[in-house]
Amino acid sequence: MRGVVWLWAMCVVTGMMPCCDEGLAAVPSAKASARAGHSAGESASRTVRSFLVKGVVREVASNGKSLTVRHEEIPGYMPKMTMELTVKNPSESKAVRVGDQIEFRMMASEEEHWIDTIRVLVRGVDQGSGKVDNATKAGNVREVKVGDLFPDAELLSESGQRVRLEGFRGRALAFTFLFTRCPLPEFCPRMSKHFSRARNILLNGDGKPSNWQFLCLSFDSQNDTPEVLRRYARNYRGESDDRWLFASVDPATLKTLAALTDLKVANEGGSFSHNLRTVVLDTRGRVHRLFDGNEWTPEQLAEAVESAARVPELSGGR
Repeated sequence: MRGVVWLWAMCVVTGMMPCCDEGLAAVPSAKASARAGHSAGESASRTVRSFLVKGVVREVASNGKSLTVRHEEIPGYMPKMTMELTVKNPSESKAVRVGDQIEFRMMASEEEHWIDTIRVLVRGVDQGSGKVDNATKAGNVREVKVGDLFPDAELLSESGQRVRLEGFRGRALAFTFLFTRCPLPEFCPRMSKHFSRARNILLNGDGKPSNWQFLCLSFDSQNDTPEVLRRYARNYRGESDDRWLFASVDPATLKTLAALTDLKVANEGGSFSHNLRTVVLDTRGRVHRLFDGNEWTPEQLAEAVESAARVPELSGGR
């Protein structure tokens, strides 16, 4: 799965999550609720919406499977953004060049999206288009490996309180990065759904450890205020915040975390380019597992967290 999505942050904070709010309730844990929600979930995932979209090409994948497009507003779905879009038929990308204005059809369900019927409207309308280098990584910080002690960092939690990564020592900690206005179902929404399902596995499984914590970190600290994070969190964890916290990181902290985890985030005047990185730390704060992209499963995350939680603490909890 591709690692980059371009997103134009132009929503207002109030009521800003039309794509993430609807139909994304926390995964039920009771068997009866699961059965009741199963058919509804299948129906929702089968519902595919279609949009006719215009935009300017920023990047063409070498294999033709994706186009990065700065597109116009899509009424009823998302505002003007720049994002990497999956091309259903890669042969359609052959006639497209960076800078072209194109028109295409976007198809989107709750689980995936794709574009097709791509048509070039104007050649070379924007010669300034092209790949933007990642500008959010601190240059003097080394990427961590499994077994490394993960450095401390300060976060602003959904409650408005300052918390530190070091405060989770003694528990396995799984954290990922997102921002609440992310519309593409395979990116931030999938991370939140996977965390929800993995949490249910750990909470409801027999003999599972209890010394673990989930953490979702927003890199859009300007817009993802504590209130916004709480509202977004309810879509995935319901009314129970048991062992699942949402927080934001300021730009300076983000630079360090990005370098440590190989997270690629670029803020181009409100436009975000980001990949997906998920990290599991053991009870001693060491890197236990690194997940790249979105191809991992909730079961794999739950297994990694359970394993990390069973690592014996050092004396004094250090």
